[in-house]
Amino acid sequence: MRLPLIVPAVAAVLALSLTGCVNNASTTSSPSATATVSIDSAAAALLPASIAEKGILNVASDASYAPNEFKDADGAAIGWEIELVNAIAAKLGLRADVNQASFDNIIPSIVGGKFDVGISSFTDTVEREQQVDFVSYFSAGNQWATAAGKSVDPDNACGLTVAAMTGGTQITDELPARSEKCVAAGKAPLTILQFDDNAAATNAAALGQADAVSADSPVTLYAIAQSAGKLVLAGATFDSAPYGIVLAKDGGLAPGVQAALQSLIADGTYGKILTAWGVADGALATASLNIAATK
Repeated sequence: MRLPLIVPAVAAVLALSLTGCVNNASTTSSPSATATVSIDSAAAALLPASIAEKGILNVASDASYAPNEFKDADGAAIGWEIELVNAIAAKLGLRADVNQASFDNIIPSIVGGKFDVGISSFTDTVEREQQVDFVSYFSAGNQWATAAGKSVDPDNACGLTVAAMTGGTQITDELPARSEKCVAAGKAPLTILQFDDNAAATNAAALGQADAVSADSPVTLYAIAQSAGKLVLAGATFDSAPYGIVLAKDGGLAPGVQAALQSLIADGTYGKILTAWGVADGALATASLNIAATK
C-alpha cells in the first residue's frame, strides 16, 4: 500500500523563507493567577519526598504552540498552559522551572528523568500511556485552516498537501489515516509536510506552500486570529480528545499533580486562566489519570 508522502526536509527550508508571515508571537499575556494561589496541604502531602525537598518542579515545554505555550518578546515562555503549570506548582508549594524542549523529545526526557513533568498540548493516547502517565486538563479537537480565498474540505482532501508540526497527533495519527483512506478508495494520498513548530506550518498554508494546515483547535483558531486575514477555517473541529500533563510512569508524582489541578478547578483559578486566554470551551470538570485507557 502506498503511504502518504511525508516530507520532513522541507521544514527547514520553508521555515526560513516564511518567517514573519503569520505572527504567533505576543508581547503581552493575561494577568497571572499564580499570585493568588494558596497551597493545598492535602495535595502537597502526596508529593514524593525528593520533589518536596527541592521545592522545584522541573517542567519541559515546547514554547512554539500559541496560545497554549509560546515565547514573549523577551524569549520567556508564556501562554495558558504555562500559567496553569505555574498554578499547579504553587498549589503544591513548589516553584515551576519551565525549560524549553523540542516536542518530540519531551516524553523521552520524562522517561529518562531529565524533567519532572511535561506540558505541551500532548493528546493523551493509549499508545503514549504505555510510556508515561497523563493527568488530563483540557479537551481539544483537530482543526484545519487554509489560505484566504481557498476552499478546502478535510473530508475530501485526497491529493492535497497538508502541513503540521512534527510529533503531534496530526502527524502520527490523523493525516496518515486520512491518506490511507484515500489510497484504499483508489485516490491520490496526501502529501504531508512536517515542521519543527506550528508557526512554520501555518505560514506554509498562508503562503500556499501547503493547501492546508492541521493543528489542535485552540492553536489553529489563534493562528487564524493572528494572521491578519491570511488564514481562514477549513471545515469544523473534529476528533476532540484530552490534553494531558506528562509524568513518569508510576513515578509517584501523578497523584499530587492530579490533586493540585482538581483543587484549582474547585477554587476557580483554572477557569479564570482559561477564560483569560479565550479557551474556556475546552475546560474539564475533573482532572483524570490516564483517561485514554478508560475509553
